[in-house]
Amino acid sequence: MDELTPQQIVAELDRFIVGQQEAKRAVAVALRNRYRRRRLPQDLQDEIIPKNIIMIGPTGVGKTEIARRMAKLVKAPFVKVEATRFTEVGYVGKDVESMVRDLIEVAIRMVKQEKVSEVGEKADRLAEERILDILVPSSKGRKPTQNPLSLLFGEMSEKEEKVEIDTNEQNTRMFREKVAQELRSGVLEERQIEIEIEESHQQSLDVFSLGGMEEMGINVQDMLGNFLPKKRKKRSVTVRDARRILAQEEAQNLVDMDEVISQAIERAEQSGIIFLDEIDKISGRENTSGPDVSRGGVQRDILPIIEGSTVMTKHGPVKTDYMLFIAAGAFHVSKPSDLIPELQGRFPIRVELQSLERNDLLRILREPDNSLIRQYTALLQTERVDIEFTTDALEEIAEMAYIVNTQAENIGARRLHTILEKVLEDLSFQASELHQKKIVIDKNYVSERIGGLVADGNLSGYIL
Repeated sequence: MDELTPQQIVAELDRFIVGQQEAKRAVAVALRNRYRRRRLPQDLQDEIIPKNIIMIGPTGVGKTEIARRMAKLVKAPFVKVEATRFTEVGYVGKDVESMVRDLIEVAIRMVKQEKVSEVGEKADRLAEERILDILVPSSKGRKPTQNPLSLLFGEMSEKEEKVEIDTNEQNTRMFREKVAQELRSGVLEERQIEIEIEESHQQSLDVFSLGGMEEMGINVQDMLGNFLPKKRKKRSVTVRDARRILAQEEAQNLVDMDEVISQAIERAEQSGIIFLDEIDKISGRENTSGPDVSRGGVQRDILPIIEGSTVMTKHGPVKTDYMLFIAAGAFHVSKPSDLIPELQGRFPIRVELQSLERNDLLRILREPDNSLIRQYTALLQTERVDIEFTTDALEEIAEMAYIVNTQAENIGARRLHTILEKVLEDLSFQASELHQKKIVIDKNYVSERIGGLVADGNLSGYIL
C-alpha cells in the first residue's frame, strides 16, 4: 500500500467519505511524502519531517474518519486522543506524553497480530498435537506389567519387556493416527476434554500500573512477572474450543516479543499517526488571573511532542520526530490564530472542511461502502427481514436531517444516525415477530414516524 499515488489514496477515501476533497488531497500528499522520504539517502531522510495538518470544520463532516481511514489504508499505527483530557504537568489528569504511550501499545498490538498470523499454521499443528496427547496419551514412560519371574530370569524379562513396549507403541501409534484423522475431519469437535493452560498475571499486576510507574518508563509487569511462578489451571472444554485456546497459547510462545516491540517502536516512530481532536477547546490565550491548567499550559506541553522529543515508555525510549500529527477542531468560538504561535507553526497545512448540505447527506446515505442504509439492511436481514428504501424515502431522510441540523445544533452526518434510528425504531423492535419478510420504506413511511417531530421546532431538539 505504500506505493499508492495521491490520486489512488483519494479514490480509496472516496469509497467511505463523501466530499471534503481538499482534506483528502492534503492527507494523500502527506502519506505519499512518507513513501518518498523512505526512498531518499539516510542523511537526507533525517532532515525531512512530516508536515502536520490541522483540519477546521464542524462536527460530523468527516475529520476523524479521514484520518482513521488513511491510517488503515497504509497499516500505520493510529491513535485518536481528545486534547481536553490533558492537563498541565503537575496537576491531576493525563499528561500529554500518554498519547505516545498509547500509540506504542497500538503498534505492538498490530505487529504482534501480524506475527501471530505468520506462525498460525505451525501453532495449529502444535495445538492439534497437544489435543492428540490428551485424547491418546503416549505409551512412552509407562512401565509395562512386570513378569513375576523377572527377578529370577533377568535376560528373559528384558526381552519380554522390549517386545511388550514395541507392541504397545505400535498399537498406540495406530490408534493415534485413527484419532488424528477423526480430529481433522471434525468428528470430535463437540467432545469434552480437559486441558491445562497457563494463567496470566496480567490482572494481578494491573494495580501496580496505577501508581504512575508506567509514566516513568518502568515496566512493572515484566519486573514482577519474572519473579512470580507461572501457574497452570485446568479447564474442561470442547475440542473445538480447545483447538482455539491452545493455538493461541502456542502462537504466543512462538512469537518473539522482543522483536515485536523493536519493530513496533520503529513503526510508530516512522509511520505513527496521532489524531489530536478538539484542539479548539484548548486554543484560548494565556489566563492572567490564575493557573491555566488545561489550555495554554497544555499547549506548551504538547509543543515539544509535536516538535520532536524522546518519550520514555515501559518498552523503552520513543522518538516523536517523524510521527504525523493531525489536529482537528470546529473552531466555532475560537480560531486557529488563538493557538500559541509556536504551536501554529507546527501545523503548516490547514484545510477547511465544509458543512454538509442536503445533497451531501443524501450521498452519504447512498454511496459509501459502509453506508448506513447497507448497515441497517444487513442488521435486519439477520432476522430474515428484507427492507428496501425508495429514492423518495432517502431524499426525505436527508431533508429532515438537514432541517434539524439547521434548527438545532449542526452535528453533520451524525444526525442521520438518530433520524434512521427513529424511522426504524418500531421495525427493529418487532423484526423477530414479523410475518411480512419484505418491507418497503417510502416517503410516507418516513413522514409518519418523524414528520411531526421535525415540523415542531420544540420537539426537534429531542432528535439529537
